[in-house]
Amino acid sequence: MIARAVALGPLVLASRSPQRRSILSQLGIQFTVAEPDYIEHDPERADARELAAAHARGKAEAVQGALVLGVDTVVALGDRVLAKPADAGQAADFLRELSGRTHEVHSGLCLRSGGLLHEAVETTAVTFAPLEEGDIAWYVHCDEWRGRAGGYAIQGRGAALVERIQGDYTNVVGLPVPALMRAMAGAVR
Repeated sequence: MIARAVALGPLVLASRSPQRRSILSQLGIQFTVAEPDYIEHDPERADARELAAAHARGKAEAVQGALVLGVDTVVALGDRVLAKPADAGQAADFLRELSGRTHEVHSGLCLRSGGLLHEAVETTAVTFAPLEEGDIAWYVHCDEWRGRAGGYAIQGRGAALVERIQGDYTNVVGLPVPALMRAMAGAVR
């Protein structure tokens, strides 16, 4: 099933994310990139799973192609959505909130194949280590937080902030591979 799914391409990735491009390349999936003409609206209070699914669907529907993949990742601390920080001060505030606590990372995935949508939402629980102000300053100074939901990147220096995860690591990076494989297998049928 995986071999047929991977051979399904070429896929059009409706995303600006270099992490998603990297994961698709690692998997050997042929793809092109088309940045979607889609504006994300991230209210502070929302159902994070529904928000991730809606953004993924919106991205997939905003791009032309026979096989289009839209993905969106949302970080939630309780019922609060932590979007991409607007500036270094907000990034530091997010890290203070996440320090020593468990939050959820939700990735919505929508694979549009012809007229059919194959959709999924994956959730991973991420627990941050207790952070000191020096830790937060160090991380914010490295600028890795820019353009990242929740203000961190687990695949980079942000890994030092994380104590443990429960669930799919690739989901936290931004593209849940098991959900992608299931969606692509569904498109093959």
